[in-house]
Amino acid sequence: MIKLYENGVYLKNGTEIVEDTGNVNIPATKEEAARNTIAYGILSAHNTVSDMEHLQIKFDTLTSHDITFVGIIQTARASGLEKFPIPYVLTNCHNSLCAVGGTINEDDHMFGLTCAKKYGGVYVPPHQAVIHQYAREMLAGGGKMILGSDSHTRYGALGTMAMGEGGPELVKQLLDKTYDIKMPDVIGIYLDGEPAKGVGPQDVALEIIGATFGNGYVNNKVMEFVGPGVDKLSADFRIGIDVMTTETTCLSSIWKTDKKIHEYYEIHGRSGDYKELSPGVVAYYDGMVYVNLSEIKPMIAMPFHPSNVYTIDEVNANLKDVLHEVEKKALVSLGSTADYSLQDKIVGGKLYVEQGIIAGCAGGGFENICAAADIIEGKNIGSDKFTFSVYPASMPIYMELVKNGVAAELIAAGTVVKTAFCGPCFGAGDTPANNAFSIRHSTRNFPNREGSKLQSGQIASVALMDARSIAATAANRGFLTSAEAMDVEYKGQKYYFDKRIYENRVFDSKGVADSSVKIQFGPNIKDWPKMSPLPENLVLKVVSEIHDPVTTTDELIPSGETSSYRSNPLGLAEFTLSRKDPDYVGRAKEVQAAQKAIEANICPLDVLEELKPVMAKVREKYPHAGEGNIGVGSAIFAVKPGDGSAREQAASCQKVLGGWANIANEYATKRYRSNLINWGMLPFLTDTDHENLPFKNGDYIFVPDIRKAVEEKEDGIKAYVVHDSLEEIQFHLGDLTNAEREIILKGCLINYYKG
Repeated sequence: MIKLYENGVYLKNGTEIVEDTGNVNIPATKEEAARNTIAYGILSAHNTVSDMEHLQIKFDTLTSHDITFVGIIQTARASGLEKFPIPYVLTNCHNSLCAVGGTINEDDHMFGLTCAKKYGGVYVPPHQAVIHQYAREMLAGGGKMILGSDSHTRYGALGTMAMGEGGPELVKQLLDKTYDIKMPDVIGIYLDGEPAKGVGPQDVALEIIGATFGNGYVNNKVMEFVGPGVDKLSADFRIGIDVMTTETTCLSSIWKTDKKIHEYYEIHGRSGDYKELSPGVVAYYDGMVYVNLSEIKPMIAMPFHPSNVYTIDEVNANLKDVLHEVEKKALVSLGSTADYSLQDKIVGGKLYVEQGIIAGCAGGGFENICAAADIIEGKNIGSDKFTFSVYPASMPIYMELVKNGVAAELIAAGTVVKTAFCGPCFGAGDTPANNAFSIRHSTRNFPNREGSKLQSGQIASVALMDARSIAATAANRGFLTSAEAMDVEYKGQKYYFDKRIYENRVFDSKGVADSSVKIQFGPNIKDWPKMSPLPENLVLKVVSEIHDPVTTTDELIPSGETSSYRSNPLGLAEFTLSRKDPDYVGRAKEVQAAQKAIEANICPLDVLEELKPVMAKVREKYPHAGEGNIGVGSAIFAVKPGDGSAREQAASCQKVLGGWANIANEYATKRYRSNLINWGMLPFLTDTDHENLPFKNGDYIFVPDIRKAVEEKEDGIKAYVVHDSLEEIQFHLGDLTNAEREIILKGCLINYYKG
C-alpha cells in the first residue's frame, strides 16, 4: 500500500523508479537530476540570489486570516510599513461566527478593511470563503509561490508552491525582505493505481500521514506528487490530499499538473494562470513514498493526532481493543487530570458517535459535499444525539450546491448547512458536549482543539474521516460506517464557478494604496510592548517542563475562544499554556518582574527575593555578572515543541511574558523555531534525553556571554544549572542565518527593522 524508500531515488520519464543504491545506470549525475524536480524549478525562479544552497525567496502573494492579520500588520507598521509591496489578501474565516468578546471580531474586520485600503490589499469579508479556498479559486497559479500565516497554506495540486509560516515571516515580505532557508530536500510521492469507490482524499491523506509523521520522513522537506496515479484523480481530490500534507510536518508540497488542473483554472476564469509542470526526464529525489491508491481503504484518525490511523473496518472489527489503545495513548497528552474513556461509545457492539462535521479547507470542497449528499439522499440522521453539519468552503461553492439541489438533499436529511468558517477546525464552532465523540473531515484532532476545556473538567474528542464515510455514518444515524459499505451511485455533479459573489463583496485595491485612509482601531487592538535586546549574560528560570513526545502550538497557546484576544498581545498571553500548565503564566510573570526592574534601573534582587542566592552563587565564578550586563527571563522545556498551527502567538505570548528561550531535544517544525527567533527567543537544543535532564521546573540556569556567543556564531553554548554549585551543561543553537542572529541580538524582529 505504502512503501518508504531507504535511499534517494531517480525517477525516469515520470514513471520508472530507480533506487540510488550506489551502483545505478542513470544518464545524469545526481546533481543534474536534482535540478530536474518541479520543486527545484520553482524555488530557483523565486530565489533572489545565485546561491541555491542558501535560498532567499520572494513570494508572489501573501495571505492571512483574522486570527493573524492584525498582529502582522501591527508588527509591520511598527517596523516601517508604507504599502503592501505584493498582493496581500486578508480573509475573515476564523472568528467570523464567534460571538465572544463583544465587538472584538468586527473591530478586527474593520481594521483589516481599512488597512487593505490604506496599504493596497484585498479584503474578503466574513462568511465569503475560508482562506485556502479563496486562494485556490482566485490566487493560485502554475509556478507561483504563496506565503500564508496559516499552517495549511498548501496549493501544490494547482501547481503553486505554498508555505505556512508565522506572522513575522510575512512581515519580512511586507518590508520587501526575503524568506531565507537552506535548500530543502525534495521527497517524491509516487501515486499509483486508482482509488476504490467510497474512498476519498482524506483517506489517502491519512494513510500518508500515518506512514510519515512518526518517523519524520518528510519533516521540513518538500513533498512532490508524481506518478500515473495523479492522472486518475480530480482536481478536488488532489486538493483534499494536498491540504493535509501539513500534518506530515513537511515544508511545502507541489504536484505535477495536467489537463484536469487546466480545466480547474478554466472553470474559475483564469486559464492563463495554468502552467504545465512535470519533473524532467530524469529527476532525483532525496526519498520516495510509493502509494498504491487502489489498496487504500476508508480511514479514521483516532484521537489525538492525525497520525493515529486505522482503517474503519479495523476499528469496527476490533472495537474494544482499539478504543483501549486510544485511551492509553491519550494519557500521554491528558495525564491524570481527565477521566477519559471511549468505552461508553460502544452501543450494541457498534461505535456510536455524537457528531459529524464536514468543514473548512480540507472537507468543504464541492466534490466532498456532493458525494456526502449522494450517500445520505433519501435517508436521515435521526432524532437522537447525533448531529451533522456541513460548511461549504466558499460562497461560490455554497451557491452551486443550492443551484444543483445538493444543499436541499442535505437539509432534508437533517443536516445543518452553514457558511464558510474554520471554527470546527480550531475550536470556535460546533464544540461537542462533554465526553462526546465527533468525526470530522477537517485538518486536526489535537487535544481540546474541538473547543472543550480540560481545566474546567471538560473533555471531548475528535476523529478525522473523509466526508464520504462521515455521510455514511450520518445515514446510519451515528453508528460508525465506512463509505465502502454503502450501495450508492455517485452523480459526479459538474461545478460551475460564479465570480459575481466576489466581484460584489470583496474589496480589491488592485495594488493601489491610499495613504489618506485612517485605520480603524477597536479597543482590544493593542501595540506590541517594548522588548529589550539580548543582554551580555542571561539568567533563565525554567517555568514549565513538558515531557510529551510532541507539544503542539494548540497546547502552547490554545485556540478557540482565547483567540478573541488575538489582537491584544498581553491579553492573549494570559492564556499561554493554560490547558497544559495552568501555573505557567504566574511563574513567568514573577520572573519577568526582575527584568522589568532592570529596564527601570532598579536592582532585580529587590523585586525577586529568590534571585539573591542564585546571583551569589553565580558571582563566585563570574564576579562581574549583574553589573549592568545581565538579563533575567523565563524558559520552557519541551521534548519536541511546535507541531501544528503556524500561529506566531505560540512564541510571542512567551516573549511578552518575559520568555528568553525554549529548550528542546528537537523542534517539530521549522515555522515554530522561526517564530521563536523572530520574537528574539533563543531556540536552545539539548542532546540530553528528556528523562535525564540536569535541570527541572523551577531551576535557574545561568548563560554567560550569550550575546558574544550569538555574535561570534558559536553553536555550542556553555551554561550552568545553579544549585549549591554551578553545574555546567551544554546547549546548541543550531543553524542560524546572519539575519536571524541579528534579530535575536536586537531582541525581536520589530527592533531589528527599527535599527
